[in-house]
Amino acid sequence: MLVAPGTQGQRVAVTGIGVAGPGGVGCEAFWAGLHTPAREGFERRVEGFDATHLYGEKEIRRVDRFNQLAMHAATEALEQAGELRADPDRIGTMVGTGVGGLQTLEDQIINGHEKGLKRVSPFLVPSMMNNAGAAGISMRFGFRGPCETVVTACAAGTHSVINGARLVASGRCDVVVAGSSEAPLSPTGVAAFTNMTAITKSGWSRPFDARRDGFVIAEGAGILVLEAWDQAVARGATILAEVMGGASTADAHHITAPAPGGSGALTCMQQAIEDAGISPDAVRHVNAHGTSTTLNDAAEAEALGKLFGTPGPPVTSTKGVTGHALGAAGSMEAVIAVLTILKRSIPPTVGTDALDPELTPIDLVLGEDRPWEPGPVMSNSFGFGGHNGTLVIGPA
Repeated sequence: MLVAPGTQGQRVAVTGIGVAGPGGVGCEAFWAGLHTPAREGFERRVEGFDATHLYGEKEIRRVDRFNQLAMHAATEALEQAGELRADPDRIGTMVGTGVGGLQTLEDQIINGHEKGLKRVSPFLVPSMMNNAGAAGISMRFGFRGPCETVVTACAAGTHSVINGARLVASGRCDVVVAGSSEAPLSPTGVAAFTNMTAITKSGWSRPFDARRDGFVIAEGAGILVLEAWDQAVARGATILAEVMGGASTADAHHITAPAPGGSGALTCMQQAIEDAGISPDAVRHVNAHGTSTTLNDAAEAEALGKLFGTPGPPVTSTKGVTGHALGAAGSMEAVIAVLTILKRSIPPTVGTDALDPELTPIDLVLGEDRPWEPGPVMSNSFGFGGHNGTLVIGPA
């Protein structure tokens, strides 16, 4: 279970969560937002987000929005976790992204073109670099353990949580602040995804629906505080959930399309379940990647059917509300998985009226919340490049 070879495995507790996403800033507002009606639009922004309480007036102009979102989520998660009582050399930071500071890069390219290259900001590189989110959190809170960034497209958030959990399970770290952030809504970024026909033409996110025609691009951030179980118990922390296992595989098939039959996703899910030390019938709920694209949803549904049989455990995709936040999606959905356990309720797949009859039958939660007795939750993320990530989170 999340154990590195040759090391003594430790259980991994989740003691804090933080999020800023479409639907709400902060965990309670975000959870409420998951229950709002579907709305039309080609992008989802974090409405009302204001990072001025985190930065000085000059500093904030030098920090890309993806970094600001990450800092907010980390601050919320750490406040919930309370006093960590750990050696800073044994506190790690693992914050992923897909495209990093894209808006800053675009702004400065325009600036250099219009005003000359000498007017390009000297803060361009530290603002746009993909590791700025992890570095900013490490420096703000004085965490001197491993500080790393996972860049695996739309699987980056899930991979970040898995990698952070492994640092704890292996004994290298006592605490890891893990998650991801994304702010890809620059004009060029949106145009690029639109022109490759990945974004919906209708303006609606409809995961697993027959009318699905692409994703709604979004921004956001999710952060979890992962802690050695015994240490969390010893300091009297409130343990929210447990990271039970995870896996990463590659399709080795195509730069954007999933492997036929969902074979790479299936292998990843199987390995994650094995890593968690459970059988498929122990999984009580799946937070699907479910982007609302034709090929991805079909491949994921087929893989779920092969793993669990039909209809299998309850499945939801929260991207009908949140849109698809690329590298931030997996960590935001890891936060949702924890909230689903704490609230004892599975949010519906908003925007979807019925499961596409052409898909492998799955038990898709539609219409309203489904009360449940919490058990292991599987959260999937699949990224361009054939990156697959599956995380298993269980009740505390």
